[in-house]
Amino acid sequence: MSKNIKIVGVGSYLPEKILTNLDLQKTVDTSDEWIRTRTGIRERRIAREDQASSDLAVEAAKIALQKASLKPEEIDLILVATITPDMFFPSTACIVQDKLGAKNAAALDISAACSGFIYGLVVSHSLICQGQYKKVLLIAAETLSKITDWEDRSTCVLLGDGAGAVVLAPSDSGKEGLLASTLGAIGSAGNLLYLPGGGSRNPTTHQTVDKKLHYLKMQGNDLFKLAVKSLVEAAENVIQKAKIKPQDIDLFIPHQANIRIINASAKRIGIPMDRVYINVDRYGNTSAASIPIALDEALREGKIKKGDLILLDAFGGGLTWGACLLRW
Repeated sequence: MSKNIKIVGVGSYLPEKILTNLDLQKTVDTSDEWIRTRTGIRERRIAREDQASSDLAVEAAKIALQKASLKPEEIDLILVATITPDMFFPSTACIVQDKLGAKNAAALDISAACSGFIYGLVVSHSLICQGQYKKVLLIAAETLSKITDWEDRSTCVLLGDGAGAVVLAPSDSGKEGLLASTLGAIGSAGNLLYLPGGGSRNPTTHQTVDKKLHYLKMQGNDLFKLAVKSLVEAAENVIQKAKIKPQDIDLFIPHQANIRIINASAKRIGIPMDRVYINVDRYGNTSAASIPIALDEALREGKIKKGDLILLDAFGGGLTWGACLLRW
């Protein structure tokens, strides 16, 4: 059994189509200034009509596998974090397994909304350290544009599509890998961010379609307060577990939901903004995919070096939350 896990490959994929705030102000009652001042978002990526979450996932996975110098058949387990699966079943992970040719991998979806990647890291850590699996492909892929009400200005300005992936392997070094983690949920706050239609509670009918129940619903003001509280508490939990101080963190990669949430959380945790990675301005909220996309970008930009302490922190619909502290 392994002492820890390490990330041996990282990749991301973003659809080519860019939807700017100026584009949106032509179709809904909003403006570039209104969106930027309240969210920090300038543009987001939108998947093609013929692109599903598995298509984005496969592209990100191919890059991560290449970086890890691994073939698909060497993967033991595929985890896909998504709230926009291709379909209820088979799982998106099974579809990805087939498309990649990862015939030796078990496959499983994780539904924890924007916290899905963090949940996946913790699950992977447990399974690898117990000796169940040696090489895990963890992907977060979302096509939120498919569940967006493009007439609702309170939500359509926030959301984007994308995918990020990491390959995880055992590490016998106590100096690298996952140093501390925490997961949590507040089920009573599920009504703040949810998709009511299509499940067994509200199966698809003409009425559910007419009522737009198959689109994401959000209560922004209440969610904002809980989001900051959850991010701060999760971060403080792992910082305490790892017996470090906030100033020891080299890079903070929070879920990219809203610049005001990011700013407020970093300030309360005690991390200066020059150590916070931000790309919400270019991609909007890509749910579970936001952290691995940011991680991949930070690596390619040279903002992460060996030995760095990286804090990953997320909240999402459920309400779910979680944080991981990594030694790179």
